[in-house]
Amino acid sequence: METRSAYDAVMKAGAADGGDAQEAKESSSPVESFGAGEPAAVVTGDIYCLTVIGQIEGHMVLPPQNKTTKYEHVIPQLVAVEESDKIDGLLIILNTVGGDVEAGLAIAELVASMSKPKVSVVLGGGHSIGVPIAVAADYTFIAESASMTIHPIRLNGLVIGVQQSFEYLEKMQDRVIRFVVEHSRISEDMFRHLMLNTGEMAKDIGTTVVGRDAVKYGLCDEVGGLGQAMKKLKDLIRERREIRPNSALARVPQPGVIQ
Repeated sequence: METRSAYDAVMKAGAADGGDAQEAKESSSPVESFGAGEPAAVVTGDIYCLTVIGQIEGHMVLPPQNKTTKYEHVIPQLVAVEESDKIDGLLIILNTVGGDVEAGLAIAELVASMSKPKVSVVLGGGHSIGVPIAVAADYTFIAESASMTIHPIRLNGLVIGVQQSFEYLEKMQDRVIRFVVEHSRISEDMFRHLMLNTGEMAKDIGTTVVGRDAVKYGLCDEVGGLGQAMKKLKDLIRERREIRPNSALARVPQPGVIQ
């Protein structure tokens, strides 16, 4: 008992000396540390929210002043969502300017290959390589004021072998076009037309579609926000629960039912 009291006294003294550092460490939240919330923070516990914000960071680390979504953070999160028995659906919130093409495609392919229901919401912007991530979900909403910029793939830095580099970019661009066409209602001809449009942007090639235009072209399924997205996701989860009765929602005890 005396030993325990002495130990507590030492721990209290240490806490008094380094109290400020300890308080700062304890006050840091998962959002501040990792840029994402924990599934346990969700009230119902059956929906995981993934945010894709700023610039999608690839193999090169971007400057610290850039808001980024790091693919090495997002990929493990998606794997954990797919593996978890406590999560039945994924909500993706996008407000991104785009970024690394291969990193964005990797995230989009992973989202599309998940077996659990996915709904995405484009708020503010879902530009460039953010378009494939948005359409990778089972159902895509876009806010009335949100926009999506469609443009050809660009290459930064020194180019060695112009012809070979052009062919590489063309193949990568075909990968993006094929993915978007397969996971949305837009036709390949229309998507290429929007991508190669020279009359809308002053110093660039491409098209910016806003809200209802994105729905009209078939990139998004519906104009809406968080409320509509949550309702749609819960409907998809309910449908999946009826097909697969072993899902997490199906195991929730019902009032008056002995399980």
